[in-house]
Amino acid sequence: MKLRQIAHARTGDKGNTSSIALIAFDPADYPRLAREVTAERVGAHFGALVAGDITRYEVPSLGALNFVMRQALGGGVTRSLVLDTHGKSLSSALLDLELPDD
Repeated sequence: MKLRQIAHARTGDKGNTSSIALIAFDPADYPRLAREVTAERVGAHFGALVAGDITRYEVPSLGALNFVMRQALGGGVTRSLVLDTHGKSLSSALLDLELPDD
């Protein structure tokens, strides 16, 4: 199953850093998100697109995870030549992550 079947996401940016909040539709799915969607797995999913560290923050009271990805926007909004300088499409790309069957 794709991650998008149990969660939605929002993306923000600051300079060359992208932040993706991943929120479970149903709080009962949060433990699965916390177990399956690790910083390492997110890094593997994005590959060379993210050149820096990825830090995961857990927000269980909201059923959410927040991923802060450094060096992810080609230098940042004012320096990057990429089409999506704010990285807004990164949240959609994360939702394509394939989850193992439970």
